[in-house]
Amino acid sequence: MLGVVRRLVSQAFPQRLRPRPQAIQRRSASQAVNQMLQLQQMDMCADPPSRGLVVGVFADETDRNDAGVLTAAGWRYNVQKTAGRLLQVLRMSGPMPKRGEARLFFAIEPERIPYYSVVAVVGLGKECLGYNPYEVLDEQKEAIRRSVAAACRILAELDTDRIEVENCGHAESAAEGAALGIWLYQELRNPQNRIPVPSLDLYARKDEVCDLEGWRIGLQKAAAQNLTRQLQEMPSNLLTPTAFAQNVVEVLCKSGVNVEVKVEGWAESQSMHAFLAVGKASCEPPIFLELSYYGTCAEERPIVLVGQGVTYDAGGLCLKEKHELFHMRGDMTGAAVVVACCRAVAGLRLPVNIRGLIPLCENVVGCNSVRTGDMVKSMNGKTIEIQCTDHEDVLVLADALLYAQNFCPKCIIDVGTCSGYMRQALDESAAGVFTNSEILWQQIKHASMHTGDRVWRFPLWKYYSKAVRAGGRSDVQNSGIDRGGRPCKAAAFLREFVPCGQWMHIDATNVMVTKGFEYEYLRKGMAGRPPADRRAAHRTPSTQGFLLEVTLIQSHIYLSTMALQEFMIC
Repeated sequence: MLGVVRRLVSQAFPQRLRPRPQAIQRRSASQAVNQMLQLQQMDMCADPPSRGLVVGVFADETDRNDAGVLTAAGWRYNVQKTAGRLLQVLRMSGPMPKRGEARLFFAIEPERIPYYSVVAVVGLGKECLGYNPYEVLDEQKEAIRRSVAAACRILAELDTDRIEVENCGHAESAAEGAALGIWLYQELRNPQNRIPVPSLDLYARKDEVCDLEGWRIGLQKAAAQNLTRQLQEMPSNLLTPTAFAQNVVEVLCKSGVNVEVKVEGWAESQSMHAFLAVGKASCEPPIFLELSYYGTCAEERPIVLVGQGVTYDAGGLCLKEKHELFHMRGDMTGAAVVVACCRAVAGLRLPVNIRGLIPLCENVVGCNSVRTGDMVKSMNGKTIEIQCTDHEDVLVLADALLYAQNFCPKCIIDVGTCSGYMRQALDESAAGVFTNSEILWQQIKHASMHTGDRVWRFPLWKYYSKAVRAGGRSDVQNSGIDRGGRPCKAAAFLREFVPCGQWMHIDATNVMVTKGFEYEYLRKGMAGRPPADRRAAHRTPSTQGFLLEVTLIQSHIYLSTMALQEFMIC
């Protein structure tokens, strides 16, 4: 009888049959149990879900009796494909899902073999959600990102081959959440043990108008942040300065971004002694990368992005504690954000010129290590006293900021991980921003509220400048007097090497790593923040294009390469 059934199924549904592993024959001493096992092993169509759908529902999270309202696309699917059963079963399953939650329903369609094996209904909160001035956040877009990411992660764990996501009111945010949510670093795992990554598509009917361009932009921005996360997660023994440069050449040259690799001898000819002092203890030679993207006429002044590229930071002779060393492979977050931002800008073909400057080195212990009390000269001739070798971040950035003046930039934005005290100040909530330009601050603040990677402005008062100039033996000190205000002193130090023009410093130390609890679209580990990609394409109807406001908010590390992009075209 079983053979007859199998032949009938193969004739009716040949596309559904897959090679199945031989079932393990289980036996029991009880005849009743053996009969039950035989009946359960006859289920031939127990294939894992091959195609999933994500739709949204609006509901008041404070009202457990709220019946919920499906989105327009969800309602059409509910009526046309399930004859109203989806909404009926959803209401029977309990209170509506909240923001960041997803509820799964299997085989909800009446067909014997449904088109969508599983449907995930995600909570979007109230219909009236929007910009919250107290939270400095567009809560609707953030709810879409969080909920769609939660659903896609669950569907990916079920080995779903393809996931279709409705726009939930904003296709760009839906694409960001989906692509960020399913990403995980598994390049070094055995291929047989890797978790399959499903394909993503925008759900739309043939007779509907869908925002394919917004979906494409969201995927581009998420891909940029995922690139940041990938570079951050790579072990430091595999991602040395030389290997980082090779990866950048491979990634960016395909995207139309020019990459110049400058070696140690070039840095010496430029008198970059502060930068060279940090890397001289390592057997890995320092490298300086110069990235160039021309989206408009060559005479247009560029935006210069500077990324700190310390591929591993042990602290030098002022060695870090054991628990701090584990994540120090991510001390090149600034460099990763700049690389990802350049690729996103090139992929979206934004009409701006960009120069990316990335000094790469390692800060380790060696016989040639720089010592506390040493003096080095920067490109502009200022003498720097090295009070602490663990505060090397500002030394690496100082010469790069001076070199940036050669391009007569519109503005200079540098991204680094300069102070662990940012974690005590802001935790994972926002990246710290220091700037001498109110215009730049308003632009990056505007970008951050749309992308969910928030920023918070810190002071650049003369008080902190005096603290880093207080030493009588040198022009500036890399640590400054007293112990407090370390992030502000780091920014004041960098300001000494920006003689004129608009400048912004982003400290991404606190958003470099995430615990995986606060943001459903970011797994535990490196966050890719601030994202230069998610903030990157903010559409303005007046230009009918997608303008990247490249606001380098730290790759959150969660991610956040996206803020950089949103700031870029303001």
